[in-house]
Amino acid sequence: MKIVRKPLLIHYDNKGKVTMNKTLQELNLEDDFLFAKVMSDKEICKEFLEKLLNIEIDRIEMPENQKTIDLLLECKGIRLDIYVKDQNDTVYNIEMQRSDNKNLGKRMRYYQGNIDIDCIQKGQDYRELTKSYIIFICTFDYFNEGRHKYTFENICLEDSNIKLKDYTQKIILNTKGCINDLDIEILEFLNYVEDSTDAVAANAKSELVKHIHKRVNAVKNDKNTEVEFMTLLERDREKIEEGREEGEKKKALDIAKNLLDVLDDEVIAEKTGLSIDEVRKLRKG
Repeated sequence: MKIVRKPLLIHYDNKGKVTMNKTLQELNLEDDFLFAKVMSDKEICKEFLEKLLNIEIDRIEMPENQKTIDLLLECKGIRLDIYVKDQNDTVYNIEMQRSDNKNLGKRMRYYQGNIDIDCIQKGQDYRELTKSYIIFICTFDYFNEGRHKYTFENICLEDSNIKLKDYTQKIILNTKGCINDLDIEILEFLNYVEDSTDAVAANAKSELVKHIHKRVNAVKNDKNTEVEFMTLLERDREKIEEGREEGEKKKALDIAKNLLDVLDDEVIAEKTGLSIDEVRKLRKG
């Protein structure tokens, strides 16, 4: 079983080089670690959902942040940033997305399918499926249309007034939008996502950003959270180093294979950095 998971703390450019290695104090809400810590606060999460969806929620239940769904051994599992339910069992999945991997639609489709299977037990009727929202907060404009919000529901292509009524909705929020298409609270929130500083929070007119910033400061000043952050950072560094070593070893083995017919074992070992035993093992096949 492979769990699909975004790196928590360290990010890469298109050449595989590390582009971010921040301290806890330097994190913005766009960073997965801080996002999960802040949005796992029930009141913050509830307030955000109410403002975004223009609904009232009596209460939310948070089974777990970074919820893992791995239902079938043959399939990819998924690890969700924020997964909550309200008093009506409506599911809300909120994800932070920093990398434009060009397959956002299919990723949301896969998340939806896994969430649906997770929500319904074997033998239950399909009518037991509850309403669900998948919300991606992106630091890029996936559609390049300038909107801050793109909302999708299944509708009839022949008559857009006819909805499928599968009770699912997918929302892509975009911090790079330029159209004044949302109320001030969500616009300020999106501005805060990439610049979660005291200055931005102080200039915000809405209570949403101020409440979130209060939680951000609480997370950053918590000693236990700092220990957790440093532990995860070291783990990610170790994984990077392991990946580099594995890559270098594979490259050396590939070069050695190509030299087997033209050089003796000692020379191949010298040129590739492999041991004599490793070269001999390659020669034996």
